[in-house]
Amino acid sequence: MGFDLEALREAVKTNGKVTRVVIAAIKGSSPREVGAAMLVWKDGQSGTIGGGVLEYEAAQAARTQIVSSRLTHHALGPDMGQCCGGAVSLFSEVFDAKAVNALDDTVIARTAAGSDMPLSVKRLLAAARGQGIAPDPQLIDGWMVEPVHKPARNLWIWGAGHVGRALVDVLAPLPDLAITWVDTAPERFPNTVPNGVTVVPVAKPAELVRHAPTNAEHLVLTYSHNLDLELCNRLLSHDFRFAGLIGSATKWARFRSRLAALGHMPERINRITCPIGDPDLGKHPQMIAVGVAADLLRPARQNELKKDLSA
Repeated sequence: MGFDLEALREAVKTNGKVTRVVIAAIKGSSPREVGAAMLVWKDGQSGTIGGGVLEYEAAQAARTQIVSSRLTHHALGPDMGQCCGGAVSLFSEVFDAKAVNALDDTVIARTAAGSDMPLSVKRLLAAARGQGIAPDPQLIDGWMVEPVHKPARNLWIWGAGHVGRALVDVLAPLPDLAITWVDTAPERFPNTVPNGVTVVPVAKPAELVRHAPTNAEHLVLTYSHNLDLELCNRLLSHDFRFAGLIGSATKWARFRSRLAALGHMPERINRITCPIGDPDLGKHPQMIAVGVAADLLRPARQNELKKDLSA
């Protein structure tokens, strides 16, 4: 995870001044990793640095912060009575609209010390911007360096029925997913859609397949078996990293036969996963969504994705 610039912009737009608190460094055990952040404003907050006493006290301090930025250090056991036993450094910075607009959109480097940028940070930024090498979030010579977060995975959800809505509710908060949500008309979607989800109402959804990135992942679960079939047909003629179809073994057997009749070879058809989710969890929409989310996030899938992205 990196610096979520879009979330900060939205929070500042809605709430005015916002303090961003990020874990800058850790020693020993910690409730969250370096780069985990939360946004705090007068009467609310979003994100988390791990909960418990650390987060509570950091949020309270953020609401009364006067200086533009500061770096603080906290021993979790002695100072806060937490069982982690480690130590955490927090970098806190106050933002308004002007400050947000001044941020770089590739890598952000800030300091609370007021010192000139050291050579070590300059070299890191030069490599990131010149060679496209995104650094890990880290505290280096008193400077907090973070890559601006950009979702690594494109997920297209075809269908805004009960299961589609449950999937969006479960998956939208995950930082590495850029979700495109497609259905046949605006009224098919809920009135409120999570931030970061692109809603696309279109009369003929299958026509959109050619616009999807070839490395996208797809979940097909529309109200129509005919539309599901046409989407699978178009996807097999396009390309994708993953395609999952909701349905029973009987539905998939019929689809396999029909896709073969449309000219697709068996090994190509086998790239589509059906059914999706974990049947042992049940057929309730939220149960299906939890199973699908677990499969998408499974370590084996993540390792496969990393190999693809680095190829």
